[in-house]
Amino acid sequence: MASRRESRRVAIDVLYQADITGEEPSSVLDDWRGAGRDLPEFAVELVEGVAERLPDIDLQLEEHAEGWSVHRMAVLDRTILRVGVYEVRWRDDVPTSVAISEAVEAANELSTDDSGRFINGVLGKIAREEAG
Repeated sequence: MASRRESRRVAIDVLYQADITGEEPSSVLDDWRGAGRDLPEFAVELVEGVAERLPDIDLQLEEHAEGWSVHRMAVLDRTILRVGVYEVRWRDDVPTSVAISEAVEAANELSTDDSGRFINGVLGKIAREEAG
């Protein structure tokens, strides 16, 4: 059984592939299943949740990423942020602090040196707004 961290990485991979290729995330999930790749249930939930709420997620990103449009962001950073926003806003089973720290850690491991700080700042603003 995959950990939630491993599941998040799978979700990031699937959503990244969908963004790069222009495919629907559900099609990428189907391709992965057809190739016999492991798809943990939590990863599927994240992918489907992000896909279902993508317009709302991208609006949140546009409003909170000062000076950055969603389409100008690096694809990997945008993907990590989308998963993070989904977890912060719509997953009651994931503490906000965990969603943010997991996104920052993914950015630090997978993206540029500045990505972790950028993602922390954007998700922090969204979380503060969500908390009221």
